[in-house]
Amino acid sequence: MSQEISVAEEEVVKAYGWAARDSSGVLSPFHFTRRATGNNDIRIKILYCGICHSDLHLAKDEVGMTIYPIVPGHEIVGEVTKVGCNVTKFKVGDIAGVGCMVGSCRSCNNCTQDLENYCPKMVWTYNKHHEDGSRTFGGYSDKLVVDEHFAVQIPDNLLLQGTAPMLCAGITVYSPMRYFGLMEPGKHLGVVGLGGLGHLAVKFAKAVGAKVTVISTSPNKKKEAVEQLGVDEFLISHDQEQLQVAMGTMDGIIDTVSAPHPLLPLTELLKTNGKLVLVGAPIQPPELPVFPLILGRKLIAGSAIGGMKETQEMIDFAAKHNITADVEVIPMDYVHTAFERVAKADVKYRFVIDVANTLNSPY
Repeated sequence: MSQEISVAEEEVVKAYGWAARDSSGVLSPFHFTRRATGNNDIRIKILYCGICHSDLHLAKDEVGMTIYPIVPGHEIVGEVTKVGCNVTKFKVGDIAGVGCMVGSCRSCNNCTQDLENYCPKMVWTYNKHHEDGSRTFGGYSDKLVVDEHFAVQIPDNLLLQGTAPMLCAGITVYSPMRYFGLMEPGKHLGVVGLGGLGHLAVKFAKAVGAKVTVISTSPNKKKEAVEQLGVDEFLISHDQEQLQVAMGTMDGIIDTVSAPHPLLPLTELLKTNGKLVLVGAPIQPPELPVFPLILGRKLIAGSAIGGMKETQEMIDFAAKHNITADVEVIPMDYVHTAFERVAKADVKYRFVIDVANTLNSPY
């Protein structure tokens, strides 16, 4: 019997996940509903979901915008179990990925240029409302219903648990590296912070033949960075001698660090016309050094994920070069310990929840 359905044939979908109810950030089992699988929708059985640092921030309402109850998770990989009658991109049994967004207006200047991630009406995968007023809930759950436009096709050769973090961490670094011309052979890229985002920036850059220098506060990460990730240089961010030697050598820097840190030493590492791109988001605003920017025609920019076309491009690039995130797979009931470890940057380099085997959904 076909699993292609029309809206009239299905009521709302019973779902099960783990949610935080208040700013303690404590998650516990939560029963809720997803919308009926619409004509343009796919329903996904969630297999894996990565843990992003923003999951922790939002679960604890650290940025003052959380809507409780909240089911976190926007690094989702799963199996398509139903498709709406207008769906063309997926069939039942395909593997789909869903990242940080599940909706946009589809008609503004950004959307028509494949930049749905900058749409003023963009809908986050969790902690937002759909256009009809219903809540969005994330991937710490058993299933998801999403418009096929906001899902990407996952190639067969990619390890699924390592692919999940690509849907947030991967596209967050891939997009600015592409846009600012930093993913080219012979370019010298600096990567600030060797965590979930940083290690993927290294992998992308090395895949195209760029030179990569990691800038880190942690000397103990050097051995692994050089021997396992192939980093060319490793700078300790508080070692003034190392920084002095590297001044003016980098075409661009991807700064993935969300903790407060000075930007001036980073701008000094850039060549003339160099670009410092911020993808980490410190809550406290940094000091902005203006004269070094003027004297070197240097640029400080920000970047947020990527549109759906670019996200699919990133996944296809990863499949071609066999790039996935380095992950630690955990059961659902380990999530609180994982949150504590994420807060201490104690993971190499991303936690991924084995949702399918450990959530124990009753549905």
